[in-house]
Amino acid sequence: MGDNGSIYLTRERIVELEQELRDLKINGRADIAQKIADARSYGDLSENAEYDAAKEAQQHLELRIAKLEETLSRARIIESSELPNDKVYILSLVTLHDLKTDEQIEYRLVSPEEADFDKNKISITSPIGKALMGRRAGETVQVKVPAGVLEYKILQLSR
Repeated sequence: MGDNGSIYLTRERIVELEQELRDLKINGRADIAQKIADARSYGDLSENAEYDAAKEAQQHLELRIAKLEETLSRARIIESSELPNDKVYILSLVTLHDLKTDEQIEYRLVSPEEADFDKNKISITSPIGKALMGRRAGETVQVKVPAGVLEYKILQLSR
């Protein structure tokens, strides 16, 4: 998987992004057009805070729409079934044993666009993600992070 700018996403995630995009284009744009129209009706645009706020919201919305369109245009669907099961790969659910704290942690490896540390979804481009890619259960990995070196034993892999 050379980095040709493709973004690998699950089918579910692509559907979510398409729904968000549709909603922003239909409801988001209508909503902002309404706010801008309302603000215009307040008169002088040079000192109209509502108008400025609405225009700024419009810029944010259009940026988000452009970002979603770009992500979707580069999206490639990954089917879990096509990926190796015996090695850590994108979409792997990895159970790790932290050798320093003696804790167990579970991470799912995802594309940078889907990373969400609070949900234990880590990017394959993150230090931990890079260290885990291609490794097998039973292996120990060391990860250099700003705070030092983390050491994990890979307990198990699943999808």
